[in-house]
Amino acid sequence: MINMKELVIETRNLSKRFGDFIAVDNISFEVNKGEIFGFLGANGAGKTTAMRMLCGLSIPSSGDAMIAGFDVYKETESIKKNIGYMSQKFSLYENLTVEENIQFFGGIYGLSNSDIKEKGRALIQKLGLESESRKLVGSLPLGWKQKLSFSVAVIHEPKIVFLDEPTGGVDPLTRRQFWDLIYEAADRGVTIFVTTHYMDEAEYCNRICIMVDGKIGAMGAPDFLKKKFRASSMDEVFYELARGAQRKDA
Repeated sequence: MINMKELVIETRNLSKRFGDFIAVDNISFEVNKGEIFGFLGANGAGKTTAMRMLCGLSIPSSGDAMIAGFDVYKETESIKKNIGYMSQKFSLYENLTVEENIQFFGGIYGLSNSDIKEKGRALIQKLGLESESRKLVGSLPLGWKQKLSFSVAVIHEPKIVFLDEPTGGVDPLTRRQFWDLIYEAADRGVTIFVTTHYMDEAEYCNRICIMVDGKIGAMGAPDFLKKKFRASSMDEVFYELARGAQRKDA
Protein backbone atom coordinates (compact mmCIF):
# COMPACT_ATOMS: atom_id res chain seq x y z
CA MET A 1 0.00 0.00 0.00
CA ILE A 2 1.35 3.40 -0.99
CA ASN A 3 2.45 5.61 1.87
CA MET A 4 2.57 9.17 0.55
CA LYS A 5 4.34 10.37 3.71
CA GLU A 6 7.33 8.04 3.56
CA LEU A 7 9.78 8.44 0.71
CA VAL A 8 12.16 5.55 0.07
CA ILE A 9 13.82 6.91 -3.07
CA GLU A 10 14.77 10.56 -3.49
CA THR A 11 16.92 11.88 -6.34
CA ARG A 12 17.93 15.46 -7.11
CA ASN A 13 19.71 16.37 -10.35
CA LEU A 14 21.31 12.93 -10.52
CA SER A 15 23.79 12.54 -13.39
CA LYS A 16 26.27 9.99 -14.69
CA ARG A 17 28.96 10.82 -17.24
CA PHE A 18 31.38 8.56 -19.06
CA GLY A 19 33.95 10.96 -20.48
CA ASP A 20 32.04 13.37 -22.72
CA PHE A 21 28.98 11.11 -22.84
CA ILE A 22 26.14 11.92 -20.41
CA ALA A 23 24.28 8.66 -19.79
CA VAL A 24 21.95 10.13 -17.14
CA ASP A 25 21.30 13.85 -17.26
CA ASN A 26 20.02 15.67 -14.14
CA ILE A 27 17.07 13.46 -13.23
CA SER A 28 14.94 14.21 -10.17
CA PHE A 29 12.09 12.12 -8.78
CA GLU A 30 10.71 10.55 -5.60
CA VAL A 31 9.19 7.15 -4.88
CA ASN A 32 6.93 6.34 -1.95
CA LYS A 33 6.86 3.34 0.34
CA GLY A 34 4.77 0.54 -1.16
CA GLU A 35 4.59 2.20 -4.58
CA ILE A 36 4.94 0.25 -7.82
CA PHE A 37 7.12 2.57 -9.87
CA GLY A 38 7.73 1.76 -13.53
CA PHE A 39 11.00 2.97 -15.06
CA LEU A 40 10.81 2.78 -18.83
CA GLY A 41 12.89 3.77 -21.82
CA ALA A 42 14.14 2.55 -25.16
CA ASN A 43 17.64 1.07 -25.51
CA GLY A 44 20.08 3.87 -24.83
CA ALA A 45 17.68 5.92 -22.70
CA GLY A 46 19.85 5.63 -19.59
CA LYS A 47 17.52 3.59 -17.38
CA THR A 48 20.02 0.79 -16.66
CA THR A 49 22.73 3.29 -15.72
CA ALA A 50 20.28 5.09 -13.45
CA MET A 51 19.22 1.86 -11.77
CA ARG A 52 22.84 0.91 -11.10
CA MET A 53 23.33 4.20 -9.25
CA LEU A 54 20.18 3.67 -7.20
CA CYS A 55 21.35 0.16 -6.24
CA GLY A 56 24.70 1.47 -4.99
CA LEU A 57 26.59 -0.25 -7.81
CA SER A 58 27.74 2.92 -9.58
CA ILE A 59 28.73 6.27 -8.04
CA PRO A 60 26.97 9.29 -9.61
CA SER A 61 28.99 11.99 -11.32
CA SER A 62 26.85 14.68 -9.70
CA GLY A 63 23.55 15.24 -7.95
CA ASP A 64 22.12 13.64 -4.82
CA ALA A 65 20.13 10.53 -4.00
CA MET A 66 18.86 8.80 -0.87
CA ILE A 67 17.84 5.15 -1.15
CA ALA A 68 16.00 3.58 1.80
CA GLY A 69 17.37 6.44 3.87
CA PHE A 70 21.00 5.97 2.80
CA ASP A 71 23.27 8.21 0.76
CA VAL A 72 24.40 6.84 -2.63
CA TYR A 73 27.87 8.32 -2.14
CA LYS A 74 28.67 7.36 1.43
CA GLU A 75 26.45 4.39 2.34
CA THR A 76 26.41 2.04 -0.65
CA GLU A 77 26.87 -1.08 1.50
CA SER A 78 23.88 -0.13 3.64
CA ILE A 79 21.84 0.41 0.48
CA LYS A 80 22.70 -3.08 -0.75
CA LYS A 81 21.55 -4.61 2.55
CA ASN A 82 18.17 -2.86 2.38
CA ILE A 83 17.22 -3.64 -1.20
CA GLY A 84 16.43 -6.70 -3.26
CA TYR A 85 17.38 -7.13 -6.90
CA MET A 86 16.17 -9.35 -9.70
CA SER A 87 17.36 -9.37 -13.29
CA GLN A 88 16.08 -11.19 -16.35
CA LYS A 89 19.66 -12.14 -17.20
CA PHE A 90 20.83 -13.47 -13.83
CA SER A 91 19.01 -14.10 -10.59
CA LEU A 92 19.55 -17.73 -9.58
CA TYR A 93 22.29 -20.33 -9.81
CA GLU A 94 20.96 -23.01 -12.15
CA ASN A 95 23.47 -25.63 -10.96
CA LEU A 96 22.12 -25.38 -7.40
CA THR A 97 18.83 -26.80 -6.15
CA VAL A 98 15.86 -24.68 -5.15
CA GLU A 99 16.74 -25.16 -1.47
CA GLU A 100 20.41 -24.36 -2.05
CA ASN A 101 19.55 -21.13 -3.87
CA ILE A 102 17.33 -20.05 -1.00
CA GLN A 103 20.06 -20.87 1.51
CA PHE A 104 22.72 -19.05 -0.51
CA PHE A 105 20.80 -15.84 -1.11
CA GLY A 106 19.36 -15.85 2.41
CA GLY A 107 22.95 -15.90 3.66
CA ILE A 108 23.99 -13.15 1.24
CA TYR A 109 21.14 -10.99 2.56
CA GLY A 110 22.28 -11.59 6.14
CA LEU A 111 19.52 -13.86 7.43
CA SER A 112 20.26 -16.25 10.29
CA ASN A 113 20.19 -19.99 9.65
CA SER A 114 16.92 -20.32 11.55
CA ASP A 115 15.33 -17.50 9.53
CA ILE A 116 16.53 -19.05 6.28
CA LYS A 117 14.94 -22.38 7.22
CA GLU A 118 11.68 -20.80 8.33
CA LYS A 119 11.32 -18.35 5.46
CA GLY A 120 12.58 -20.89 2.93
CA ARG A 121 10.01 -23.45 4.02
CA ALA A 122 7.20 -20.87 3.78
CA LEU A 123 8.45 -19.69 0.37
CA ILE A 124 8.56 -23.20 -1.09
CA GLN A 125 5.09 -23.95 0.21
CA LYS A 126 3.65 -20.69 -1.12
CA LEU A 127 5.03 -21.33 -4.61
CA GLY A 128 3.97 -24.97 -4.58
CA LEU A 129 7.53 -26.21 -5.07
CA GLU A 130 7.57 -28.90 -2.37
CA SER A 131 8.22 -31.71 -4.86
CA GLU A 132 10.85 -29.64 -6.72
CA SER A 133 12.75 -28.24 -3.73
CA ARG A 134 15.71 -30.61 -4.24
CA LYS A 135 15.79 -30.31 -8.00
CA LEU A 136 18.32 -28.16 -9.84
CA VAL A 137 16.91 -24.74 -10.69
CA GLY A 138 18.09 -25.26 -14.26
CA SER A 139 15.49 -28.00 -14.66
CA LEU A 140 12.55 -25.75 -13.74
CA PRO A 141 10.26 -24.07 -16.29
CA LEU A 142 11.11 -20.40 -16.88
CA GLY A 143 7.94 -19.18 -15.20
CA TRP A 144 8.79 -20.98 -11.97
CA LYS A 145 12.33 -19.64 -12.10
CA GLN A 146 11.04 -16.09 -12.38
CA LYS A 147 8.64 -16.47 -9.47
CA LEU A 148 11.33 -18.12 -7.37
CA SER A 149 13.78 -15.34 -8.29
CA PHE A 150 11.37 -12.67 -7.11
CA SER A 151 10.57 -14.52 -3.90
CA VAL A 152 14.28 -14.90 -3.12
CA ALA A 153 14.86 -11.20 -3.85
CA VAL A 154 12.38 -10.23 -1.11
CA ILE A 155 13.09 -13.05 1.37
CA HIS A 156 14.92 -10.61 3.67
CA GLU A 157 11.98 -8.17 3.60
CA PRO A 158 13.82 -5.27 1.93
CA LYS A 159 12.42 -1.77 1.76
CA ILE A 160 12.85 -1.71 -2.03
CA VAL A 161 13.14 -4.39 -4.69
CA PHE A 162 14.61 -3.48 -8.07
CA LEU A 163 13.29 -5.58 -10.95
CA ASP A 164 15.20 -5.28 -14.23
CA GLU A 165 12.95 -6.61 -16.99
CA PRO A 166 11.89 -9.51 -14.76
CA THR A 167 9.28 -11.06 -17.07
CA GLY A 168 11.23 -11.18 -20.33
CA GLY A 169 10.55 -14.34 -22.31
CA VAL A 170 7.68 -15.71 -20.23
CA ASP A 171 4.11 -16.26 -21.44
CA PRO A 172 1.29 -13.77 -20.67
CA LEU A 173 -0.35 -15.99 -18.04
CA THR A 174 2.91 -16.45 -16.13
CA ARG A 175 3.57 -12.71 -16.35
CA ARG A 176 0.18 -12.02 -14.78
CA GLN A 177 0.90 -14.51 -11.98
CA PHE A 178 4.26 -12.84 -11.44
CA TRP A 179 2.53 -9.50 -11.04
CA ASP A 180 0.29 -11.01 -8.38
CA LEU A 181 3.48 -11.56 -6.34
CA ILE A 182 4.45 -7.93 -6.96
CA TYR A 183 1.06 -6.69 -5.71
CA GLU A 184 1.37 -8.83 -2.58
CA ALA A 185 4.81 -7.38 -1.83
CA ALA A 186 3.58 -3.83 -2.39
CA ASP A 187 0.66 -4.47 -0.03
CA ARG A 188 3.25 -5.41 2.63
CA GLY A 189 4.91 -2.03 2.13
CA VAL A 190 7.75 -3.12 -0.17
CA THR A 191 8.50 -0.53 -2.84
CA ILE A 192 8.73 -1.97 -6.36
CA PHE A 193 11.06 -0.29 -8.87
CA VAL A 194 10.59 -2.11 -12.17
CA THR A 195 11.82 -1.78 -15.73
CA THR A 196 9.94 -3.55 -18.50
CA HIS A 197 9.59 -3.64 -22.28
CA TYR A 198 5.96 -4.75 -22.01
CA MET A 199 3.71 -1.72 -22.15
CA ASP A 200 0.71 -3.65 -20.83
CA GLU A 201 2.76 -4.11 -17.63
CA ALA A 202 3.24 -0.37 -17.44
CA GLU A 203 -0.51 -0.15 -16.85
CA TYR A 204 -0.05 -2.13 -13.62
CA CYS A 205 2.23 0.53 -12.10
CA ASN A 206 1.06 3.29 -9.78
CA ARG A 207 3.35 5.73 -11.57
CA ILE A 208 5.68 5.59 -14.55
CA CYS A 209 8.86 7.46 -15.44
CA ILE A 210 9.85 7.35 -19.11
CA MET A 211 13.48 8.12 -19.90
CA VAL A 212 14.52 9.68 -23.21
CA ASP A 213 18.19 10.36 -24.03
CA GLY A 214 19.20 10.35 -20.37
CA LYS A 215 16.45 12.72 -19.26
CA ILE A 216 12.97 12.22 -17.86
CA GLY A 217 10.65 12.58 -20.83
CA ALA A 218 7.43 12.13 -18.86
CA MET A 219 6.31 10.96 -15.44
CA GLY A 220 2.96 10.23 -13.83
CA ALA A 221 0.19 7.68 -13.39
CA PRO A 222 -0.74 5.70 -16.53
CA ASP A 223 -4.13 7.40 -16.89
CA PHE A 224 -2.54 10.83 -16.47
CA LEU A 225 0.05 10.13 -19.17
CA LYS A 226 -2.51 8.74 -21.60
CA LYS A 227 -4.63 11.83 -21.11
CA LYS A 228 -1.64 14.16 -21.45
CA PHE A 229 -0.51 12.59 -24.72
CA ARG A 230 -4.07 11.97 -25.97
CA ALA A 231 -3.27 8.28 -26.24
CA SER A 232 -5.45 5.20 -25.82
CA SER A 233 -2.63 3.03 -24.44
CA MET A 234 0.80 3.25 -22.85
CA ASP A 235 2.19 1.86 -26.11
CA GLU A 236 1.16 5.07 -27.84
CA VAL A 237 2.62 7.22 -25.07
CA PHE A 238 5.92 5.33 -25.17
CA TYR A 239 6.28 5.49 -28.95
CA GLU A 240 5.40 9.18 -29.00
CA LEU A 241 8.31 9.89 -26.66
CA ALA A 242 10.73 7.32 -28.07
CA ARG A 243 10.21 8.66 -31.57
CA GLY A 244 12.16 11.77 -30.64
CA ALA A 245 15.14 9.90 -29.14
CA GLN A 246 18.50 10.73 -30.69
CA ARG A 247 20.77 8.02 -29.34
CA LYS A 248 20.65 4.24 -29.42
CA ASP A 249 23.05 3.06 -26.71
CA ALA A 250 23.73 3.93 -23.10
